[in-house]
Amino acid sequence: MKFYMTPGSCSTGIHILLEELELVFEAHVVNLPAGDHLKPEYLAINPKGTIPSLVLDDGSPLTDFQSIAWWLACNYPRGKLLPETTEAETRVREVMEYVTQHLHGQGFTRIFTTERYSADPAEHAAIRTRGREIVDRGFAGLDPRLAGQEYVTGRFGIADCALFYVEFWAQRIGIPLPPNCRDHYRRLLQRRAVRQVLEEEGYRSLL
Repeated sequence: MKFYMTPGSCSTGIHILLEELELVFEAHVVNLPAGDHLKPEYLAINPKGTIPSLVLDDGSPLTDFQSIAWWLACNYPRGKLLPETTEAETRVREVMEYVTQHLHGQGFTRIFTTERYSADPAEHAAIRTRGREIVDRGFAGLDPRLAGQEYVTGRFGIADCALFYVEFWAQRIGIPLPPNCRDHYRRLLQRRAVRQVLEEEGYRSLL
């Protein structure tokens, strides 16, 4: 398989899953600031111009976090990355959707890519403030789900890797995490695969 990723981005969560499963894959770094995601050779793989992308052995690509995570969990059941009940699986889908579409798609994008929302610099501060409000409220809503348990559904799985990457972003830019999310983040930092990925992606100082 070929894995297209950007260090420190949402693809970090998929990178962790690949290492947790001890899979063999080729890693290709996509330089987002340089615009590599918009070059013809990458758009031929992922016409959306987003990361991550995972090209399977048959040459077909998967091109978003949730699809890749779900495919890995289903095709490598030995990793036990999905819970055993339908109700718990539904919770996994719910958390991943909320993280990727709300915290990431609505909150952090306003903070990291403010100019996408307005070309007027005078509006940028308000846009970032709105992004911070979405992020803070998002973590506050997720925090009770982690009360009294180590992981999202009690056992490490794909939802934890989704939550981890936004927790990682929050820590990098100084956004305080509520208590259960903070403990979840610290707990994942102790996992071998997480430490390996952060070191490989250039974040050894955070370990």
